[in-house]
Amino acid sequence: MVAAVEFRNICKQFGEVHANQQVNLSIQKATIHGIVGENGAGKSTLMSILYGYYQADQGDIFLKGQPVRVANSMVAIQQGIGMVHQHFMLVAPFTVLENIMLGVEGSPVLKGQFKRAEKRLEDIARQYGLEVNPNARIEDLSVGSQQKVEILKLIYRGADILILDEPTAVLTPQETASLFAILRVFRDQGKTIILITHKLEEIFALTDRVSVMRAGRVVGEFDTQSSTREEVAELMIGRPIDSHLTRVPLNPGRVVLEVKDLTLQSEQGSPALENLNFSVRAGEIVAIAGVSGNGQTELLELLGGMRLPSSGDMKLLGKLLPGKGGKDAEGLPALFRALGIAHAPEDRLRHGLVKENSVSQNVALGYQGSKFVRFGVFLNHRALDEHASQLIADFDIRPTDASLRAGQLSGGNQQKLVLAREISSQPQLLLVGQPTRGVDIGAIETLHRKLLELRDQGVAILLVSVELEEIRALADRILVMCDGKITGELSAQAFDTTRIGLLMGGVSP
Repeated sequence: MVAAVEFRNICKQFGEVHANQQVNLSIQKATIHGIVGENGAGKSTLMSILYGYYQADQGDIFLKGQPVRVANSMVAIQQGIGMVHQHFMLVAPFTVLENIMLGVEGSPVLKGQFKRAEKRLEDIARQYGLEVNPNARIEDLSVGSQQKVEILKLIYRGADILILDEPTAVLTPQETASLFAILRVFRDQGKTIILITHKLEEIFALTDRVSVMRAGRVVGEFDTQSSTREEVAELMIGRPIDSHLTRVPLNPGRVVLEVKDLTLQSEQGSPALENLNFSVRAGEIVAIAGVSGNGQTELLELLGGMRLPSSGDMKLLGKLLPGKGGKDAEGLPALFRALGIAHAPEDRLRHGLVKENSVSQNVALGYQGSKFVRFGVFLNHRALDEHASQLIADFDIRPTDASLRAGQLSGGNQQKLVLAREISSQPQLLLVGQPTRGVDIGAIETLHRKLLELRDQGVAILLVSVELEEIRALADRILVMCDGKITGELSAQAFDTTRIGLLMGGVSP
């Protein structure tokens, strides 16, 4: 059988980093083919070569048995290849319809094109269960709805080969199940799906075949149903995975964070957060569960000094945090950090990193005034490089070169860099948004252990995650949010997926 896609001896190098080394891989037509591997294993680079973002230094690509040169993404689209990236490629101020038509307008006269495109979009959305308001602006949509728009773009453009890079990293379990149903329909209609993911449960729930990459090479390939999770995981990491997390008994100290009647009005005038009341004690992990877009991001931004509350109080160690009644939040994040609040934001690229700066420079981001990075009025580059090298070793950040631009790291290694910086700041309170989004199984193991170590050292941790298994593994107490309100609270011992799911939907069990 002629493969839908075949890679032969693909090599790609960025400076001293060998992202892909002699990659040989065949993907059969009308199958769902999973590609797994650690962060930085070369999965996204390989798919970016297929989609025309990068050009291979060596090797060939064949589509349906014919050699092709995919010079850019437009050529890829013409060849029937579509890709949904980890970080969506959407124009935020544009509407859904404008984003879907962008680049394939069909005519300089748009009036008639808009009507035809909207009709076709409605038909596609109805057929695949991807209903999204075509006139809604992207910036007003939830992350899950934005992903639907990305998939609609692929279908609208007639893609036969669909590449999805960590597609469920921002989805709820219900949205994930819906996406999988859609992908199965695509496969049954003869389309080929390439799924990049770090979640082995997704590989075994969805794919027909799986390839494992490590250090830029394909190190194994299996029919999914004839392999095991343990076999794939060990091949990914190069060692057995210890999934057991040792937890010492909860021994909370004094109240570190206290939130009382906290309210935030959205720009539209409706409450984004409404009368929140809770506390976090030293040596305790409080996790917030909820569907993405229900106020969790706004809450972390308030507590990190990025926004100002409309009303209510936020106290750290019994003292009111500054900023209440102020006109803007300029300067507050630095002040909050100085008071002992570290913040690893949900959106690492927008708020956690400067991609053009080096790893060493990003280690100092937000802590430029700290003694360890200052030499009088100048940055102490030697101390900073030493600190960055230590974090690289402690958190297994790859590649290990602290002079590399942060933008050259894979998404998972960028996440490890942000968490390494914030955890190493020795905070009183750590705010963590989606700590393992887009992170591989080995890195999840490392980050979970680091968070539990910090908890055992007496740090108060407020964790936001859409991964219920992550919450089960880490939380001492669980708060559930829906529509900007806290709809329930559970202890770790009372963890119940059904009950949490109902509370996430605003239903009182």
